[in-house]
Amino acid sequence: MQLQLPPKWDSLLANELQKPYFQDLQEQLTQEYEVGACYPPQDLILAAFDYCDLSHLKVVIIGQDPYHGEGEANGLAFSVNDGVKIPPSLRNIFRELNDDLDHLFMPTSCNLERWANQGVLLLNAGLTVRKDQANSHKHLKWNLFTDAVIQEISSQKEGIVFLLWGAFAQKKGSKIDRTKHLILESGHPSPLSANQGKWFGNKHFSKVNAYLKANNEKEIDWFL
Repeated sequence: MQLQLPPKWDSLLANELQKPYFQDLQEQLTQEYEVGACYPPQDLILAAFDYCDLSHLKVVIIGQDPYHGEGEANGLAFSVNDGVKIPPSLRNIFRELNDDLDHLFMPTSCNLERWANQGVLLLNAGLTVRKDQANSHKHLKWNLFTDAVIQEISSQKEGIVFLLWGAFAQKKGSKIDRTKHLILESGHPSPLSANQGKWFGNKHFSKVNAYLKANNEKEIDWFL
């Protein structure tokens, strides 16, 4: 399998893409997708980069790995294809969004492409998964690649907002220069974390827009 990033992302990550582990990863992916069902579909593995133009990047949201149910994952963290029942974590994201921005929003789509098109990189730490087996592609060393993505963004860009939801995402925050970027941390939106009071009330959506506005950037329209 030959993974191809859009030109601007490809240029940013050119050195990383030539490393032996990434070449091995592509070969292993070929085998994984041939042996059994894996998600997302091959043409959507790098969808987070396809939908979010590097030149317009404003926000990075870090997830863990794709949804592993049939027809769910579309390559964007926390997002699902149209027609898929809204997952519990995404339901809690929308609930916090409504509370934070004092809005009554009932999404007709749970596909977050519109966020991505506005400069929100919806990046999972691992970009693929076997059917019905969460975190099953951990051995493919996706973490090395996504760590490099975060580090290069931190190094080459300024004024990016990183949303680190939960301990897993917060560990990835070690790659970010906190003197150049805004980092917002909270518990994960999953029911377990949210019901323990670690998610609701973080007001991350309004904080993102306040930061963007203060830096003369267009705010994100969070309502799909």
